[in-house]
Amino acid sequence: MLKSGEKLGVFIVPTGVGAGIGGFAGDASCYARKFSEKSKLIVNPNVVNAGVFSGINENMLYVEGYILDEFFKGNLELQPSQNNRIGVIFDRAIPQEVLNIHLNTIGAVKTVYGVDVTEYEITDDDVGIEFFINESGISTGAVKNENTLYRAAEKLLKKGAEALAIVCLFEDPEDDNEDYMNGGGVDPVGGVEGIISHCISRKFKVPCAHSPAFADFSISTTLVNPKAASEYITPTFLPCVLLGLNNAPKIVERGGISVNKLDYVVMPYDSLGSTPVFEAIKRGIKVFAVKENSTMLDVTAKKLFLSDNIIEVATYDDCLELF
Repeated sequence: MLKSGEKLGVFIVPTGVGAGIGGFAGDASCYARKFSEKSKLIVNPNVVNAGVFSGINENMLYVEGYILDEFFKGNLELQPSQNNRIGVIFDRAIPQEVLNIHLNTIGAVKTVYGVDVTEYEITDDDVGIEFFINESGISTGAVKNENTLYRAAEKLLKKGAEALAIVCLFEDPEDDNEDYMNGGGVDPVGGVEGIISHCISRKFKVPCAHSPAFADFSISTTLVNPKAASEYITPTFLPCVLLGLNNAPKIVERGGISVNKLDYVVMPYDSLGSTPVFEAIKRGIKVFAVKENSTMLDVTAKKLFLSDNIIEVATYDDCLELF
C-alpha cells in the first residue's frame, strides 16, 4: 500500500504469447481500467498499447518488461513522473515517406495531447530486425545491430530526453496473419518488440517502448476482429507509445515506489513462470491467476507446484470483487 493509503497492483499480460485477452491491440485495456479504479496500477505496455489509441490513464504506471522484473527483484524503484521529455529513435532503414508519416504523427500527438517530444535521432546504421513464431507458437526474433540503437539513445539522453520511444523497420509479413485478424493466434511482432525495449531499458534504465514501422503503410479495408482492429486502421502505431511514455515513472535505485508497497499481481491463468510471479510469492504478495485469459504457454500454478500460493479466479470481474 502506498503512503496515501491507496492500494498498488500490477496487471500483466505477457507479449507475444497468444493471450486471449491482451494478446492483440489494447484489448486488455478495459479490464485494466477497472482495476485502476480500485488502486494505483502498474501495467506493461502490451496491456494498453493500441496503435493510434491507448488505454493508459492517470492512475496507471507504464513500465517495460525488463524494468518490471528488476522492480520485482527489489533492484529498481518507480518514481511517478508527468510530462516526460521523450526522445524518439528511428531506424535508418525506414523509407523517407514512412518516416514522414511518423514525424507527422509526432506533430499531431504534441498538438492534441501536449506531449513533450523534444528530439528524434536516426540511427547511423540499419538496426536489422528479424521476427518469427517459434516451434512452441511463441512470437520471438532478433536484433542484429543493437549498438546503433545505443548510440542514438545516448545522443537523445544527452539532449535531455527522459524517456525513449523506438521505431524500427519490420519487413512486411509474407502473408496475412488470418488467425490474428480473426481474434486468434499470436501477434508475430510482439516478441521481438519486447527484445528491442529490453535492450534499451537494461542499458540505460529509462522508460522506453517500441513501435514497429512497415514499408507498406496502406490501411486495410478488410473487416477484422475488433480485438485486432486498431492495428488495421492506421499506418503508424507510435501514438500509444508516446501517450504511455508521457507519464511513465522514472527509474531510480532508491527514493521511489518499491516492490514492498505492492499489494497484488494479476496474471493470465497459464503464464505464471515469470520473475514477477516468483518474486511476488517469495515476498508474500497476492498473485491472482485469471482463468478467462489463457495463452500458448500452459504454465499453470499446478504445473509449478504453486497451487497453495496462487489464487485462481474465473474472470477479471471475479478478481475485482475480492478487493
